[in-house]
Formats: sequence, C-alpha cells, structure tokens
Amino acid sequence: MFEHRQEQMDTMLEANNDFRRLYSKHQKIEKRVIAAENGTAPIEDLALNQLKREKLHLKDQLNRMMEQSEAGSNTVN
Repeated sequence: MFEHRQEQMDTMLEANNDFRRLYSKHQKIEKRVIAAENGTAPIEDLALNQLKREKLHLKDQLNRMMEQSEAGSNTVN
C-alpha cells in the first residue's frame, strides 16, 4: 500500500498516532481478507464484502491524511 510514497508513509507512521492506528487496523483487515480469499479462514461472502469495504474506507482515510500532510508541508509561509 502506498509503495510510491513509502518515505512519506514511514514518516506519518512515526509521527502521527491516528495514522498509525488506522494503518494497523487496515493491515489486520487485509490479513483477514487474504486468509478468507485463500480459504485458510472461511468466511461468508457478505462478511468478506463488508471487510473489503472497511479496508477500502481505511485506505481512503489514510490517503486523505497523507495528502493533507503533503499539502501542509508544501505551504509557503
């Protein structure tokens, strides 16, 4: 996730507690989705779709936070 912005993501993970919390939650859900898709953790389709929606929502939030941080660091005083 955000491979093209790895340096910024690392900085955000280090400096921003909310970003770190959301990222951790996203990673946990991603592991559950992968396990379900691989068949190692059976889950109903409806529940899997809900997990995928939640994962996407978290990714959108993380992306928004990164964009806001980037915009703030590009502001000239």
